[in-house]
Amino acid sequence: MDWVTSLSPESDRSYNACVVIVDRFSKTLTFLPCHKDDTAMDTALLIWIRVVSWTGLFTNIISDRDPKFTSELWTNLHQLFGTKFSFSKAYYPQTDGLAERMIKSLEDMTSIHASTNKNPAILEKRWNPKLTQDSLRKDLVEIHTTAASFKGILYKARKNAVRWMEDSFAYAKDKWDKSHSTPDFKVGDLVLVSTTNSNNIKGCKKLKDSFSGPLVIKALHG
Repeated sequence: MDWVTSLSPESDRSYNACVVIVDRFSKTLTFLPCHKDDTAMDTALLIWIRVVSWTGLFTNIISDRDPKFTSELWTNLHQLFGTKFSFSKAYYPQTDGLAERMIKSLEDMTSIHASTNKNPAILEKRWNPKLTQDSLRKDLVEIHTTAASFKGILYKARKNAVRWMEDSFAYAKDKWDKSHSTPDFKVGDLVLVSTTNSNNIKGCKKLKDSFSGPLVIKALHG
């Protein structure tokens, strides 16, 4: 889950922010348009009405340290419903890389929509497609008997998806662990900090040091 702002020109009636939710299991995307000045309560109600009422309570949520997600309200909600909340690290795509990638695509799509003021169907086909609920016949209430077996097909597909996903995660982890080792830091150790993502270093960027320090570790987090 992540929060993106400044998606469209400012106005009193337009949405200018969006909550992006990506399901790790199925990679299902959920975009919740909102306003960047929404409070933690506004965000909680939005997710409850638009997502939780459809999917049920979350088991685990991964997000950044946005004030809305670190508020006392959200902390109490997670304790109340038994939801685990994990905070991602900066510049660490292994935690919330799915949401960050979707935000990039969302920004590209909304920039095109804002410039044309037309939906994709109009621009591509010159007409709005007829939606399913508009053509659904209410008098067809009987279901063919073979449709009952469809439930078993769906169950088997989900079971296979879980197994393949676990195998994929295990393969990716094994491949990563072969070329990376987790450093065993302790309080008081001297470390060098990469300046790749630092914007507060003055001088020519091309000539700046690759690392700053050594710095003393005061405390360990995570």
